Amino acid sequence: MELRGKTAVITGGASGIGLATARQLASSGMNLVLGDIESEPLFAAIESLRGDGAKVIGVVGDVSQEADVLALRDAALAEFGAAHLIFNNAGVGAGPAIGTPKKVWDWVLGVNVDGVVNGMNTFLPLFLEQNEGHVVNTGSLAGLGGVPGMGAYCASKFAVVGMSESLFHELVFSGKNVGVSVLCPGFVKTRIHESHRNMPNDLVSYNENPAAKAVADFASAAVNAGIDASEVAIAVETAVRNNSFWILTHEHAAIRTTEQRAAWMAGGPPPGINLDKATQP
Repeated sequence: MELRGKTAVITGGASGIGLATARQLASSGMNLVLGDIESEPLFAAIESLRGDGAKVIGVVGDVSQEADVLALRDAALAEFGAAHLIFNNAGVGAGPAIGTPKKVWDWVLGVNVDGVVNGMNTFLPLFLEQNEGHVVNTGSLAGLGGVPGMGAYCASKFAVVGMSESLFHELVFSGKNVGVSVLCPGFVKTRIHESHRNMPNDLVSYNENPAAKAVADFASAAVNAGIDASEVAIAVETAVRNNSFWILTHEHAAIRTTEQRAAWMAGGPPPGINLDKATQP
């Protein structure tokens, strides 16, 4: 896809991978529509991007709510007359497989899975009609292999990878000029370990749980040792330009995880967990 003059819609666009990708795409001449649930960081991001010369607007919303994602599409069409890229990037992390309350599972799956479903359902009809567009879904290394302490997050990211693979094959059968990529990074310097800041009020007490605190402390250390979000942004732009499906910023860890899983399925030993490998490309 040629990017200059086209319009990108990015959820979770106020910080982390979303904001870094916005900066990268703006430098390539794309118009931007940023969505985020946090209003103050979103408006600060917009002001910063405009200061650098970007054409950008923002919409506050919750991707788990279909109406809010429809509002992103409508804003893109009203401001720029079209949309060509949807980056379903908003995500949260919480919840070991053991002991996580159902309401926390619902929250994680609502943002990480329903958010992607809403993004695809909203933008794919537009892309197919205009015979041009690209979908990028944020998965994770945690969507390629289970990780202790991250049961709900892994479940959500396995779902994103599966949906993206299915979409890839459906788009091939359609013959349309519409692409899809799935981003499966390891640890990146973002605020994912602070996901509790956006938890619904009735779930906030969950963060006082010792297991939740232990996972949060580990996630904080791992994320801070990860790669910079700007490296991920470059990889996302390259994939969109080249219509590449897999975006593997930690390629060795991704492939090794998949090889070990295949060997386990064939009767070999379960894979060992070395999360340090997920902090460096």
